Amino acid sequence: MKLIKIGTAIAVSAIMAIACQHKANTPAPANTGSNNNSGNNTGGNNTVDTGICFSRDILPIFIANCTQSGCHNTTDKADGYVFTSYETITAKGFVKGNASETKLYKAITDNDPNDRMPQAPSAPLSNAQMTLIARWINEGANNKTDCGTACDSNNFTYSAAIKPMMDTYCKGCHSSTSASGGVVLDTYDGVKKATLNGRLLQAIRQEAGVSAMPSGGSKLSTCQIAQVQKWAVAGAPNN
Repeated sequence: MKLIKIGTAIAVSAIMAIACQHKANTPAPANTGSNNNSGNNTGGNNTVDTGICFSRDILPIFIANCTQSGCHNTTDKADGYVFTSYETITAKGFVKGNASETKLYKAITDNDPNDRMPQAPSAPLSNAQMTLIARWINEGANNKTDCGTACDSNNFTYSAAIKPMMDTYCKGCHSSTSASGGVVLDTYDGVKKATLNGRLLQAIRQEAGVSAMPSGGSKLSTCQIAQVQKWAVAGAPNN
C-alpha cells in the first residue's frame, strides 16, 4: 500500500510540474492596466492573459519596427511586403496556424543580421515579441480589434507606463543605433530629453507642423497621452 501511495504521489507531482512548465512558457499579451507593476507587457509572468488582440498586441510591433523609410510601409513596400494593417501583414507568404512556415516569422527569427528583420543596425525584436507573434500565428492569426486597452492615466511611472509605451510604439524608429530625427527613445535619458523639450508630446498629440507619431500607426489613446503629459509635469522621474 505504501508503494502505491508513493507511486501515486510521484505521478501527481510530475503532472503538476509539466502543467506549471507549460503555463510559464505561454506569454501573456500586452496589458496596459494598473493592476500589475509592468504596464504594457508582452510576456510578463505577472500579467493576466486576456487573449491576443491584433490591434493592441501585434500591429504596434510591426508599425514600430518594420515601417521605417525604405522598409515595409505603404510607399516603399520593400520586397513587396507592407506591414501597416492586418490585411497587408497576412497578404504575402503568410500561413495562418503555422508560424514556422510563415515568411515574416522566419525573417524576424533569422540569426543572420543581414537577413533578419528588422535589419541591422536596428535591434532585433525581443524574445517576448517573437514568441507573441508566433503564438498569434499559430492560434490562427485572428484579426481581433474589439479588445480595448485598460489604461489608468494616474499610473504614469516610467517603469510601468512610459518605458513599455516607448518600447511598443517608438523604439523601432528611435533606438540608440537608429535614431530617426535624432530622437532616442529606447533609453531613459533619451525619453526624458524628448519629453522635457516638448518634442515627444507634440509628436504623439500629432500637432500641426510636426511628424505625427507613431509613424504610420494609429494615434495613441487619450489616456496614454495623458500618462506622458503627467510624467512630464512631474519632471520625468526615473521611477
